[in-house]
Amino acid sequence: DFNERCAQCSEVNWGLTDGDRFYCRSCHNVTERTREIVNADFASNARVQTVSRGLSKKEKNDEGCEWYVCEGFQLVLKKQAEALETLGVCPQMKDEVLCNFWRHYLQKTKQAYCNRPVGEPIKALSVCDSSTDVDSDPGRPSLLHLLSLSESEGDLQTDCSFASSTSRISESTSVCSGSVDGSLYLLKNQKDKLRMTMPMTLSFCYMALLWLREPMTLADLLRFVVEGHIPYLNVFQLFPEKMKLCGLDLKIFCVESWPLYEEVYSKMLELAAFLDLPRFPDITENCFLHPDMLCMKYLMEANLPDELHTWTCRVVKKTCIGEADFLTLVPGNKSTRKVKYDVLAVAVIVVVLKLLFLLDDHYEWLLSDFAEEQNKNNKEGGPYFEFKKWYEVIKCSLDVKQNKLDEERAKYLWRCEMPLFYSAKNKSRVFKRRQMVVNLQNQFGKLSGSVQPAEKPSPSSFQLTWSEENTDGSCFHRHSLKGILQEKCGLLTAMNPDYWLCTVKLCTEKSCGHLAHYKEVNFPQSYHFVLRLFSFLLRIQPSYIHDEVCVIEHKLFNKKLCKKPKYNTVIRK
Repeated sequence: DFNERCAQCSEVNWGLTDGDRFYCRSCHNVTERTREIVNADFASNARVQTVSRGLSKKEKNDEGCEWYVCEGFQLVLKKQAEALETLGVCPQMKDEVLCNFWRHYLQKTKQAYCNRPVGEPIKALSVCDSSTDVDSDPGRPSLLHLLSLSESEGDLQTDCSFASSTSRISESTSVCSGSVDGSLYLLKNQKDKLRMTMPMTLSFCYMALLWLREPMTLADLLRFVVEGHIPYLNVFQLFPEKMKLCGLDLKIFCVESWPLYEEVYSKMLELAAFLDLPRFPDITENCFLHPDMLCMKYLMEANLPDELHTWTCRVVKKTCIGEADFLTLVPGNKSTRKVKYDVLAVAVIVVVLKLLFLLDDHYEWLLSDFAEEQNKNNKEGGPYFEFKKWYEVIKCSLDVKQNKLDEERAKYLWRCEMPLFYSAKNKSRVFKRRQMVVNLQNQFGKLSGSVQPAEKPSPSSFQLTWSEENTDGSCFHRHSLKGILQEKCGLLTAMNPDYWLCTVKLCTEKSCGHLAHYKEVNFPQSYHFVLRLFSFLLRIQPSYIHDEVCVIEHKLFNKKLCKKPKYNTVIRK
């Protein structure tokens, strides 16, 4: 019967809150008007009692339910696994691989699936809203129900001393925390354990992807996170309503920085060793993560000639970096070098470009002038590859993409839509302030006619795409390398007889963190441009690609390096 127009959006579409107040379903504006209940069968005092019982029930519901930090991370992993399935990952990843990894982690850290101390009372961990997992199979426990299994259904036995101590601390401390053990989680010293963090959720996901040998590299995973296809930033907004998040919980689940490649990768290695995982499935030539396969992908994305793939395969075979024993992860084995598959592939391409074009800011331009002259007189066959023209096309596209990425990161709003409060005293004030901000934004948005935010891009394995149908000659996939190759003893070799090494000796200091030192001023600009291109595609620093290039060079020229003096940085191939 309430037909007044909303003061916010002028719509007539009202609903009722739990406190019997009218709110607009279109803009969620809550009015001060309440529904009047007129019933002759009840006395006035009975009506007041009914309202008071409703308010007390609401206040009781506002308290939420007991939940633990590990349950919060469990829900984050579940959401991330579902997002990966949407992107095309194997459906068995969530319940068969990631689920087992998570169970093993809970058992190793004695948060679940462990023996109960003798004499301690039974205190099981609770799940706040088991009904949220509507897609789970009742016959097989899914990720969200791991901690809700009864002992008759599984072997879940919680560490009661840990649970009871968290309850005592949460009751005695004045620090606000929505979870039971939020305060203890940050205060407890866990030097001998891997404390769960938000970046470690991505480490778990990548470890599961690697176990299944899925065609998704770590660089792709982190890029999908930044683009919003995988829940990570403000993921706590997906928590059930009963899981109240406040106080110290925000320091655990609230993320205000982009995930870093090195951090996620190193934590994945630590996790695999900590969980005592066996040797991962072999990375063979048929796997997407093999260097031959990844080189093909990055050659296409970098708009380089297809003929270069033959040379990348030769380098992979010559350096033995395509062997299964080299590529397969063996957790805890310190004698084997851990492989970053995407970085390894682009480093192989950089070495091939140095073999053929030298990349010394001189020789590649001479070859480009020669190819340009040949293309003027060439009327048959494919065009010769011109390094200068390729550089101009790639630089123009790369600058546009880089500027767009920098602008998006600069404009990114780290504040989430859900109001956050660190203290229960500030809760009402934070909610009122947030409601005021939303109302003002809506009003000014209507007055100024603000542009709606752009939709997030559809997920793709390629950031740069090049079509051979373009008539402007911007696609170089079918271009020929005839101008830079010569036949010798029935085998095509590079006309360039020299090669310069990035470094003569690799750094062995562990504190350094790099195998070679990289400064842009110490290297040719052509070499730096190639590193910059691939560092953009992988979203990592050029120094990490430079490290891998140095390692491949030392494998490729190992015999000649042993014969040459250490101060000589130019060798004959």
